[in-house]
Amino acid sequence: MPYLANLPTDLLTRAAKIRLAVFDVDGTLTDGRLWYGEDGRETKVFHVHDGLGLKRLQANGVQVAIITARISHPVALRAEELDIAHVYQGQGDKRICLQQLLDALHLAPEQAAFTGDDLPDLPPMRIAGLAVAVANAHPWVAEAAHWQTARSGGMGAVREVCDLILHAQGRSDAERERWQ
Repeated sequence: MPYLANLPTDLLTRAAKIRLAVFDVDGTLTDGRLWYGEDGRETKVFHVHDGLGLKRLQANGVQVAIITARISHPVALRAEELDIAHVYQGQGDKRICLQQLLDALHLAPEQAAFTGDDLPDLPPMRIAGLAVAVANAHPWVAEAAHWQTARSGGMGAVREVCDLILHAQGRSDAERERWQ
């Protein structure tokens, strides 16, 4: 996986501490486009690679959470399908939501990763021990990140974050063996 080659030691140290991986939705788990049917119902497209990455994080003891400003039924469905217990929709202040989640789980900020793409993601990124921006993130978000994915939101970027965390925690070889 070329995106895991030659990573800085500081980044690997940060990723090794992660016990909670938090993701924005629109522009991160999706490509950011909003789709509405003729009946007004919203649909979203999620990448299957991201889903498996999230399941593998959970299987390796890393909790997964979603914090998003919008409220969307497709997000609830996808989270349920992936067994994501921590889903927070309609969050106007994602930093407060992240801090409350950290408190509830008795985790320190350095044990959390936050991945996002746009300005509302900056406040939680600033407190997370590992801040990640997707490839097509707003420039200010990319500037605030400890790492930026090679892939865009909704196109496998979340899988890269999952792979980074597993790699830094020394679990990549076991994961590869699992699928042999």
